[in-house]
Amino acid sequence: MAERSRGARRLLPVPVPLLLVLLLLLLMAGSTASPADEGGGGRREAGGGEPGDEAAPHDSSYGTFASEFYDLRYLSEEGYPFPTAPPVDPFAKIRVDDCGKTKGCFRYGKPGCNAETCDYFLSYRRIGADVEFELSADTDGWVAVGFSSDKKMGGDDVMACVHDDNGRVRIQHFYNVGQWAKEIQRNPARDEEGVFENNRVTCRFKRPVYVPREETIVDLHLSWYYLFAWGPAIQGSITRHDIDSPPVSERVVSIYKYEDIFMPSAAYQTFSSPFCLLLIVALTFYLLMGTP
Repeated sequence: MAERSRGARRLLPVPVPLLLVLLLLLLMAGSTASPADEGGGGRREAGGGEPGDEAAPHDSSYGTFASEFYDLRYLSEEGYPFPTAPPVDPFAKIRVDDCGKTKGCFRYGKPGCNAETCDYFLSYRRIGADVEFELSADTDGWVAVGFSSDKKMGGDDVMACVHDDNGRVRIQHFYNVGQWAKEIQRNPARDEEGVFENNRVTCRFKRPVYVPREETIVDLHLSWYYLFAWGPAIQGSITRHDIDSPPVSERVVSIYKYEDIFMPSAAYQTFSSPFCLLLIVALTFYLLMGTP
């Protein structure tokens, strides 16, 4: 009986709740790691490298990167948080060496003048389906060229470069109604640029050779008389031209023929006329030979 009792005690099963408690304690003990193992394992998992690899602390590397990025990307030399605007290309000066070769030119003023010294200067050249014009005049207001079927003002297509009160030079389109220039909203000009420097208005623009049939815009593939004019402006609006009789081309102009034409201004026309030169020679001869 005693042996049967001892065997019975050995065969009694362990209570299920106790087993669960033991298993839970074992699992908790296995998942706990030492501080050294945890630090090393964490670095290897985060870096994804070999056990011998070491990475710099995350906070320090991020601070260095952020500081360098901010300094290089956002701070200018003056320390402002915004970059400065890129420089703007200056107005390219008008070349007169090409006159009569790759473009046609008209000069009005002193003999030997150029685009920066003539009273009035104009050049034209074909670029594909466009004609590029360059205008310059000794004025603080406006400079223009008109395309006319005769040498008189009236019924003319006019392109003008106007210096406004804000310092800008705008290209405007006009139509001459008698002696009055009416601004036309339909403007064929493109690639416009202009500048006001040294009391001169200078501009450059293109307009198409061929245009739809329009009374106020002429086809430049046809030949026209060119009217040259310049004068003052009031609050960006053109006023009467500087001289009573602005110069006009002696003959019709073809954009397919490049010439370099000079027209002396009124101050030089008097002394360059044949009669005046003959008079000067005769007077000089009289003074030298007629005196005892």
